[in-house]
Amino acid sequence: MTRAGRAAPRTSAPAPEIAAYLDMLAAERGAARNTLDAYRRDLEDYLGHLADAGLDPAEVEAGPVRAYIAGLETRGLKSSSAARRLSCIRGFHKFLYAEGMAETDPSAPLTGPRRGRSLPKILSVQEVDRLLAVAREQVTAAVGAGTEPAGSEREACLRGARARRMLCLIELLYATGLRVSELIALPRAAGSTRERFLVVRGKGGRERLVPLTEMARAAMREHLAATPSDGPWLFPADSESGHLTRQAFARDLKLAAAAAGIRPDRVSPHVLRHAFASHLLQNGADLRIVQELLGHADISTTQIYTHVLDDRLKSMVRDLHPLMDEEG
Repeated sequence: MTRAGRAAPRTSAPAPEIAAYLDMLAAERGAARNTLDAYRRDLEDYLGHLADAGLDPAEVEAGPVRAYIAGLETRGLKSSSAARRLSCIRGFHKFLYAEGMAETDPSAPLTGPRRGRSLPKILSVQEVDRLLAVAREQVTAAVGAGTEPAGSEREACLRGARARRMLCLIELLYATGLRVSELIALPRAAGSTRERFLVVRGKGGRERLVPLTEMARAAMREHLAATPSDGPWLFPADSESGHLTRQAFARDLKLAAAAAGIRPDRVSPHVLRHAFASHLLQNGADLRIVQELLGHADISTTQIYTHVLDDRLKSMVRDLHPLMDEEG
């Protein structure tokens, strides 16, 4: 375990208790691969801590579990990360108890670290417009480079394909608010759909309809025209999954942000998802509709965006309340 709180890379199969718990999460709750990997890392660190103290997870009491959670802060974990790890540990011990693998649940009386609800980072409409404008300019520049001498023709084609891919990714993400994991794993068939919406399978295997703008559909068509036709993915790449990775997209997006004069640390795929939701609410969209579009199971998750309504609500009161006319 590193001092920053990150688990070391896995070198062997997970403990039987962890494997059983992860199998349950995958089978009964439809947990995504990224979620399972995160839970495995958290639990391997936790069980490693118990093993160092000579404790069995089936017999451990609340005190050592509480001490482990309290010690996470000194190892560099934020309160939000510590709270997530406690949630994972609670689920694990509850599973052991329910399956008869432990006589008690030592995590039941524990309370998590207090954490404030941080407001999501967002970009203004003008900043997103600038990001899209620069992405379009890069496509135009790459197409123009196609008239270069034959020796650099292949490089020009590759630059053009990458520029079209980036424009397509940004257009789609801002138009739909997809999670980055949903975006990069879109099937190739999505790019040629004649429908004005996508059917997306999100967390827990839940499906939802996501409307498409005409500009997003056009960007997909242009991207497909520059992408080899073999393969099942809309954004193929030389990776283990066969499609573009989250890390590669995030890296390229920061480069695009820098070219648009936006600080790269302010931009990520998730920030564009935030911008999608916030800009919809600013323009009068219903919170329940935004919840459906984002694929949130609980509306409380969507409510983090309501801070953007403050100015609009103040404006409505100022413009529409009858007493405002009298004060004027």
